[in-house]
Amino acid sequence: MSAETRFTEPRINDRIRVPEVRLVGPNGEQVGIVPIAKALDLARESDLDLVEVAPTARPPVAKLMDYGKFKYESAMKAREARRNQAHTIIKEIKLRPKIDPHDYETKKGHVVRFLKGGDKVKVTIMFRGREQSRPELGYRLLQRLAQDVSELGFVESNAKQDGRNMIMVIGPHKKKAEAKAEQAEARAQRNAARGEQSAEAETAEAETAEVETAEVEAAEAAEEPRSE
Repeated sequence: MSAETRFTEPRINDRIRVPEVRLVGPNGEQVGIVPIAKALDLARESDLDLVEVAPTARPPVAKLMDYGKFKYESAMKAREARRNQAHTIIKEIKLRPKIDPHDYETKKGHVVRFLKGGDKVKVTIMFRGREQSRPELGYRLLQRLAQDVSELGFVESNAKQDGRNMIMVIGPHKKKAEAKAEQAEARAQRNAARGEQSAEAETAEAETAEVETAEVEAAEAAEEPRSE
């Protein structure tokens, strides 16, 4: 048995080396303090395991349970929790205080995309040369950006000077997991819409083909010589 297993897994059955335990039944009922031998007998009679759940208590607390089933269910829950866990990532966007309108709209689009994805955005204004003497330009630009994306995010950390830069952090209104779920739903709806459009196109093509076939057949019938 590895050192990790020894320290992370509870002691069960004969590995519980104490004179007595505070016993808990399989449904959570309190049995009371009983000798370890009696607790083990009850476990065998019930076809269950005796599991030490609170080793530091005096006396230790042990519970009757199906330990194999318990480990399996715990592993499944942990795996599901890891699968559903979503970490908020901090993205960064850098601007110049005298940014032109087109570049501003492009940068704002990135901020919007990040916030919709549930990520925080660190916005950095970079000052160069004489621009450092005009910090109000950077402040006004940050306030403008915060206002433009206010429906998607909020100012989590107000604008502050950091050397030659001015920094502000915008946090998303929606949590990462919620944003991911909405994006998945939107993709499913788009795929469904594409499927409907494809089906409509196939139907239209089939109807057109039928009309063309009917026209050809009519033309061929008109060209056939009449029998006398």
